[in-house]
Amino acid sequence: MCLEGTPNELKLKYISDNKYANLKGDELKEAIKKEIRKKEDNLKGNMLSQGTTPRRLTDLIGSLCDLTSGSGDKGTPVVFIQGYFDNLSDD
Repeated sequence: MCLEGTPNELKLKYISDNKYANLKGDELKEAIKKEIRKKEDNLKGNMLSQGTTPRRLTDLIGSLCDLTSGSGDKGTPVVFIQGYFDNLSDD
């Protein structure tokens, strides 16, 4: 997998709060999965992606590592990130 570029992600909180505000539980989950499956290839400028910060993938993964790495005197910990590239709509 190439780590160049930026993610093409939907803002799930925006979608659930605005487009599907009347849904709850499994109904909401299925509606969001359908929304993910039909998303455009380039969401830049689309309201459905508003709120997501357009950062490079390498910066996002680096931020995840930094959040969990700690700063104690025990040495440098190993950070294992799993599932970052998984898709919620995949079953």
